[in-house]
Amino acid sequence: MNKIVKRVSIGFAVYITFAAVVVLYYPDEPDNMNWEDREQYNSIQIGKLKLGVTHKDIINLLGSPDISEAKLVENEKVQVMFYRTQRKTPDGITTQDECTPLLFKNDVLIAFGENAYNQFKDS
Repeated sequence: MNKIVKRVSIGFAVYITFAAVVVLYYPDEPDNMNWEDREQYNSIQIGKLKLGVTHKDIINLLGSPDISEAKLVENEKVQVMFYRTQRKTPDGITTQDECTPLLFKNDVLIAFGENAYNQFKDS
């Protein structure tokens, strides 16, 4: 009986150590999340954003956008990136109305949310 308890304890300790290493050294990245987790992650992170963040910082935080559009306006790069934040139709296709737009001018975040895409279209 004592031998069994010892082996179970060792096995449990190995499992806990392995789980801790995975959690600490292999964080979940947005591109590897399932769609439900990614939507929730995107919503939370977008809610924390501050204007002036760089395009690179957003890519590092949220991963690749689900939809993206860009254009030059008077020699300035204007880009809108859409990140999925709410599922509307369970069809496997991500559409703009299921996303939150982030608007960049010369790679700096200048707007996000509902009006960001309207600003992009009007520029």
